[in-house]
Amino acid sequence: MFKDPYRNASTDDEKTLDPFQTLFSDWSDPEIEEQDFRDDFFQGLTGRRPKAAALLMAIWLFVIALHWVSWGYAFIWGITALMSLRILRLIGAKSQDTPLPLAEENLDSISKISLLVAAKNEAAVIDRVVTNLCELDYPAGKYEVWAIDDCSTDETPQILKQLAQKYPQLHVVCRSSKAQGGKSGALNQVLPLCFGDIIGVFDADAQVPTDLLKRIVPLFDQSDLGAVQVCKAIANAPENFWTKGQMSEMALDGYLQQQRIATGGTGELRGNGQFARRTALQRCGAWNEYTITDDLDLTVRLHLDNWQIGLLPIPPVSEEGVTRAVALWHQRNRWAEGGYQRYLDYWRFLLQSRMGWRKKFDLFYFMFLQYLLPTAVVPDFCMALVRHQMPVLVPLTTMGLSLSSLGMFVGLCRNQQRKLNLVDYLRIFAQSVQGMIYMMHWFIIIPCVSARMSIRPKRLKWVKTIHEGAEEDGLKLKES
Repeated sequence: MFKDPYRNASTDDEKTLDPFQTLFSDWSDPEIEEQDFRDDFFQGLTGRRPKAAALLMAIWLFVIALHWVSWGYAFIWGITALMSLRILRLIGAKSQDTPLPLAEENLDSISKISLLVAAKNEAAVIDRVVTNLCELDYPAGKYEVWAIDDCSTDETPQILKQLAQKYPQLHVVCRSSKAQGGKSGALNQVLPLCFGDIIGVFDADAQVPTDLLKRIVPLFDQSDLGAVQVCKAIANAPENFWTKGQMSEMALDGYLQQQRIATGGTGELRGNGQFARRTALQRCGAWNEYTITDDLDLTVRLHLDNWQIGLLPIPPVSEEGVTRAVALWHQRNRWAEGGYQRYLDYWRFLLQSRMGWRKKFDLFYFMFLQYLLPTAVVPDFCMALVRHQMPVLVPLTTMGLSLSSLGMFVGLCRNQQRKLNLVDYLRIFAQSVQGMIYMMHWFIIIPCVSARMSIRPKRLKWVKTIHEGAEEDGLKLKES
């Protein structure tokens, strides 16, 4: 049915979904903690900028100092040796077994699931994803699909209206032009209206396996599991260098996720293909409307509330990879800034929380590899030029690149899902080399994002990747 276009969550629901109020409500003095959090720690965009500037300055000063002290190289070699122990632990860990899909005889008492798709100007792909979700292999009365149109100016509303007449389990909400919060606001508005015990979120370009829900539900039998991320694949991977690189990048991410979870580290949400337990969402305040990447922000808050995040490696959810360097630059800048924001916003609570030392170590370990090390490479290279000597961070950089290369190769092998021969291994090795060349763009993006966040604030708005789709995927609108 077609829902009221201007229906909003009630005031009580908005209070329930406040991501900061609910997250810390169980602490000893919640009112003081919350007020302190808002006034002293999280100050929105203005609070992030000085913290980013202070961290950037600290990185530069520390790296410059390493070039001047006699023990700088020895110190870095020692740190590299210690961090390499973590890499050996990651490589040697046995990934968790995935439960079998639901059997037909177990379908009577299964969980209800609500699938959410927030869309803005997605006429090229919205028909495909909604049709895909409405035709999944799961009892019709046990799942529903919510399509939230965030004031699109193309044919998205008309396409959704026609689809709602075709599929009874599809509910459509059209947001007002005055609605705020972007994608997070759209998801928060619909959450109180859903009936699902499990909430799934997909992007408008998603392509979902028909048996996905039967594979997801058994994972939630683990009582402390708050969310599950489905591994992602690139639907248009063969198109060019950039899409092939994204395919390898997704394989690396899937491998690292599996190994981090296997060692007691932190699983992470990736937006498209994420499922969350409703009770976990509500306790954590649902989606944060004051961040660029709602999935990474929710990841931290779930772990702060002592929920686990699992991973479904097979089958993956496919999405459309960006095909141009400019589009990749903008997308990865957004991802990098959102990932950086979560550490700036929650660092104090990460240090103080009861999430466990393994998770804390894992979070800060990968923060170092993903954000601090690429930023530190810049002053290291500058000092090496000035002093005519080797960069001091070469051991750490080599260690990080080695982990990425190995993870990418193993991840690509795992994705084959069949027995491989020598030719297959050689082909995957070549893909890994190409993928690592592609991954070098992060050594440009991360320092640029770190510097920009330290200098100027970023206005929050709905920013999305343009999805082109295929010409035959678009729904042909009926003539009146």
